Amino acid sequence: MNNQPGEQQDALRPSGLPVISSRTAESAIGGNSRTSGDEEARVGRVLVVDDEDGIRTQLRWGLGDQFQVVVVATTDEARQAVQKERFDAVTLDLGLPPDPNGPSEGLRLLEEFLAHDPAMKIIVLTGNTDRENAVRAVQLGAYDYYLKPVDLAEVSAILQRACRLSRLDREALGVPSASLSAPSAGEIIGETAVMRRIFDTIRRVARTDVTVLISGESGTGKELVARAIHANSPRRKRPFVAINCGAIPENLVESELFGHEKGSFTGAHAQRKGRLETADGGTVFLDEVAELSTPIQVKLLRILQDRQLERVGGRELIPLDVRILAATNRDIKRATQEGRFREDLYYRLAVVNIEIPPLRERIEDMRALATTFLERFSAEYKVRVRKFSPDALAAMHGYSWPGNVRELENRIKRAVIMADGRNIAAADLELAGEAGQQPTLSLKAARNEVERRILVEALQRHQGNISRAARAVQLSRPAFHELLAKHSIRADEFKRVSQELKDSSQPTAQS
Repeated sequence: MNNQPGEQQDALRPSGLPVISSRTAESAIGGNSRTSGDEEARVGRVLVVDDEDGIRTQLRWGLGDQFQVVVVATTDEARQAVQKERFDAVTLDLGLPPDPNGPSEGLRLLEEFLAHDPAMKIIVLTGNTDRENAVRAVQLGAYDYYLKPVDLAEVSAILQRACRLSRLDREALGVPSASLSAPSAGEIIGETAVMRRIFDTIRRVARTDVTVLISGESGTGKELVARAIHANSPRRKRPFVAINCGAIPENLVESELFGHEKGSFTGAHAQRKGRLETADGGTVFLDEVAELSTPIQVKLLRILQDRQLERVGGRELIPLDVRILAATNRDIKRATQEGRFREDLYYRLAVVNIEIPPLRERIEDMRALATTFLERFSAEYKVRVRKFSPDALAAMHGYSWPGNVRELENRIKRAVIMADGRNIAAADLELAGEAGQQPTLSLKAARNEVERRILVEALQRHQGNISRAARAVQLSRPAFHELLAKHSIRADEFKRVSQELKDSSQPTAQS
């Protein structure tokens, strides 16, 4: 490439990653990596995926002194390697069997790797004739691409930087570099641009003590974001106290938050610490903060200003060392304009504002989320449900998800329990007749939903063929592409679903 090693396509690289927990990585595939007693001196672990024996040999021996290298020739071997071991970086050939002359297998593997471990940095190795697909891979989340023939010094420089960034990403979120886990229920999952920005914001604010206001519709994962901030902050060993402000009876809110002294009101038979006081040294998460009454808002504002609280019926000011995170599913700016929420408190809470998009606006993350829930509930309920059928995937992509990630999780839990076979069908998710239903939306959001539904239906009807889908909705191909980008829709998902439907309809060979 013309760029200097390690300085290529910085603007296209993904930044940020979901919060991931850790487990001890299993041993590497036997016999594939060069080993020595000096493994600690090596920069990182690299997986080479290439069907050309010459490339595998060149990279295996040429990089072995600097990296722990594992080489594989097929997609199945690559999947097994990533399941068994954590890799900091991967060199990936897009042309892999059974489609060695096309990019389909390589791009699919790229998406699977990033869904499994978003901290992994993937460098696509490709020829001059396939530059377009290499750029496409970067847009899908690859760290970089490199044009063959391979110059070991240049590839080594790129890999060194990639491995260091991978480890820095993990360390920034408190994840040991020698550990890895697949996503679980306590994690945030997402690879869309908006989610990567959220991960980056989490990483930045976690190391500070600023107040953060997290906004988004119900079910989008606001508490997960708050827990991620706490888990990666200096306060992570102290309490995390979540308070649902809208669920506490109005006459008990003050006592619940700030505590009370004995005899301060009827039924106060003993002194009691409030929830804020019990979180001293840690983090308080005020969910549905917009539901607080004006008098409570005034008292909370004073606590944020003075870092002291006074129990109900008390006269003593108690020093308080807590970090405040708040969340709301309402338009809190409008509430301040209408006088329902104090403007001064709003600005105290919203030093940093994190807005989580609804699932319908990041539908590309749906498949990774759904797979995560499927794996978790299959293990939890000890059932042999393995995957989603093509009609289930199509139905999930076409549904508007008014209940967001929480609805997706609950539908998959129910489907795992109730499914008769090893695959989840659209009927098991109870989505067979619901793909066209829409939630109550604003005019702008409703327009976007109709626009998105038309695009999805056109792609479904024409099996992901953009030219035919664009003609069907009377748009030019460039205009259709712009709308796909606006709604984060990938045409290749519909090609994949169409192919899976065709494959499932083929008669099985009899033994």
